[in-house]
Amino acid sequence: MKIIVPMAGRGSRLRPHTLTVPKPLIPIGGKPIVQRLVEDIAKVAGEKIDEIAFIIGDFGAEVEESLLEIASKLGAKGSIYTQDQPLGTAHAIKCAEASMQGDVVVAFADTLFRADFNLDKNSDGVIWVKKVEDPSAFGVVKLDDYGFITDFVEKPKEFVSDLAIIGIYYFKSAEKLMDEINHIISNDIKFGGEYQLTTALENLRKKDAKFTLGKVDDWMDCGNKNATVETNGKILQYESEEFAHFPSTAVIENSLIIPPCFIGENVRVINSKVGPYVSIGNGTKIQNSNIDNSLIQENTTINHGNLSNSMIGNSAEYHGVSREISLGDFSVLDFLSKD
Repeated sequence: MKIIVPMAGRGSRLRPHTLTVPKPLIPIGGKPIVQRLVEDIAKVAGEKIDEIAFIIGDFGAEVEESLLEIASKLGAKGSIYTQDQPLGTAHAIKCAEASMQGDVVVAFADTLFRADFNLDKNSDGVIWVKKVEDPSAFGVVKLDDYGFITDFVEKPKEFVSDLAIIGIYYFKSAEKLMDEINHIISNDIKFGGEYQLTTALENLRKKDAKFTLGKVDDWMDCGNKNATVETNGKILQYESEEFAHFPSTAVIENSLIIPPCFIGENVRVINSKVGPYVSIGNGTKIQNSNIDNSLIQENTTINHGNLSNSMIGNSAEYHGVSREISLGDFSVLDFLSKD
């Protein structure tokens, strides 16, 4: 089985944190979002993963090397494809056409999940969905009395269903999906100015393809700062046993750590209270601070912070008393300086 991961989006809603790091590589609980995504799929798929194909933007050689290493750690071949223009979900998959063979899981690197990952081989595919309050922002599905999908509707203006597609799909035949994607692109069939995967799915359904639902226990968004901080807390809670011990390189002096927390290598926490639901990246120093429910990246310095629901990037400096902030990479915010 193969995993196809479209991740070329710019992550504009998560700025300033995505100005220097692509959103799928933002660490959650010490691991990049995309790494957690493919590890979770590999863990529950019940099959050997032969290849992981990443569809990226112009992210640079360092990012490509990181993605290939993620695939290698899972014993899979890694492939990199580039989507030069944001032309929609179907177009993103088209970019990885050379890898679209056999049975595949397509997983968009926007969210993390906890789900019943049963691959129903008696159907043509499985679509994972979650009930939402406002389905107008999502692709949704309608069902018949037997639980098969009867309609795929992209961002309905009027209510047709509250079952939103979360961006994870299983297809028994990648070739059949590619036939429909190639059809809509060659015939310039767009919705909202883009080539949509839901259009290809609806065409397959009309040709008697049978799609069933995948059950989702939790769907965790990483679209903006608040959602990403909330997802970080959920991951820490779900995997609290994994975060029960700190690395030997961490220095905790005259401080209280309230679990669950992730503490990276060479972290220094001095005269502070940290937690619960805090991730601290490698090499970060925190002193004279009180921090909960926050996500702090690598090599950052925080002094006299009183932070909650905050996200601070890499190599940043914060000196102050604000309660909630979003500070990007290489930024300095100093409320204590007298200059």
